[in-house]
Amino acid sequence: MSTLISSLKETAQSLTAIRRPWREFLDITAVDLPSSFSDVTTRIAQNLTHFRLNYTVILLLILFLSLIYHPLSLLTFLVILLAWFFLYFSRDREEPVVIFGFTIDERLVIAALFGLTVAGLVLTGVWLNVLGAVAIGASMVILHAALRSTDDLVMDDLESPYGHVLAGGDEELDSPRGDYSGI
Repeated sequence: MSTLISSLKETAQSLTAIRRPWREFLDITAVDLPSSFSDVTTRIAQNLTHFRLNYTVILLLILFLSLIYHPLSLLTFLVILLAWFFLYFSRDREEPVVIFGFTIDERLVIAALFGLTVAGLVLTGVWLNVLGAVAIGASMVILHAALRSTDDLVMDDLESPYGHVLAGGDEELDSPRGDYSGI
């Protein structure tokens, strides 16, 4: 029980570390039209990286609101969400899942959780409702990410979606030839 509580604390601390203030997220003065398609894609990539937890909360809230009139489905998805949380998100990647003495590969865990999620959608009969909610949520997220300027965001190179390009120090990264050498 103590390992479960410590795992929950560590997960909560790591989520708190990547959470961005809602005031920064909803800053109206940072909204403007992008100048080009390249600007749109850059904004989307940077905003999705910078505000990933905020966007996840919005998507989950829209999903919750779409299931509010389906209590059995809501209960089913809460159980599935707990399964995802304990078997995938809060688990240490170094420790494999062990069930009845058998070590389960991480890809199998993801496939089983995905199958459980699809089965929950089909068996509770709300798959179309959930699909609509996810489409609406994803549209809202992409629209916000495209319209919110990234000029005022402070991002680490490791947090940036272009971190591997911006990272310096290695000679190979500074060379226009990369790892290739002349003949």
